[in-house]
Amino acid sequence: MIRKIIHIDEEKCNGCGICAEACHEGAIGIVDGKAKLLRDDYCDGMGDCLPTCPMGAISFEEREAAAYDEASVLENKRKKELETQAMKLHEGGCPGTKVRMLQQRGEAVAMPNTVSVSQLRNWPVQIRLAPVKAPYFEGAKLLIAADCTAYAYANFHQEFIRGKVTLIGCPKLDSVDYSEKLTEIIRQNDIESVTIVRMEVPCCGGLEMAAKKALQASGKFIPWQVVTISIEGEILE
Repeated sequence: MIRKIIHIDEEKCNGCGICAEACHEGAIGIVDGKAKLLRDDYCDGMGDCLPTCPMGAISFEEREAAAYDEASVLENKRKKELETQAMKLHEGGCPGTKVRMLQQRGEAVAMPNTVSVSQLRNWPVQIRLAPVKAPYFEGAKLLIAADCTAYAYANFHQEFIRGKVTLIGCPKLDSVDYSEKLTEIIRQNDIESVTIVRMEVPCCGGLEMAAKKALQASGKFIPWQVVTISIEGEILE
């Protein structure tokens, strides 16, 4: 149908975003630094965005365009409200559950004809499922890692799992004290060293404390270290 609809002059637009905020229907968005009419059927042709543009980049035109779809606009508003609520859900709560978007420093470059090989040498790996006694524990370098660390740190297999027996857990999700199980594993086996890898979020402190408590309760003197991974995937000093 031919109807009145807004037109945005990209050459005049400075990308300030005022028009997008003024458009109650969500028809306008900022794309590549310029205002864009995202969907014809979201534009009601009322022109609330016109007087807000400081550059005079918005005007009316009559052209072939989809009819204004109020039902779709209302559904889009509802989705945006739900997204906003989800973003606010954890504000003021545990930092480890706060929703956030991570900015990558650059795209990974795939090496030709190379395949990453898993360095995992034991199963099961969950602390709750692992046996207290197992042949692979004898003379082992033990890795006690928070679940999220292998996802956050790209080279986790090569730098942490390789050459070690791996146990993982999340004290926040499991809601258990790992220290008793870890104490018996360390006490009943010939563990050579312990590496604890945790995330920077406070809830990961439970895993670190459980491992330290187990080392002390085992009555053994074993070299140990703690490595902390940031949410951005970097090792923190």
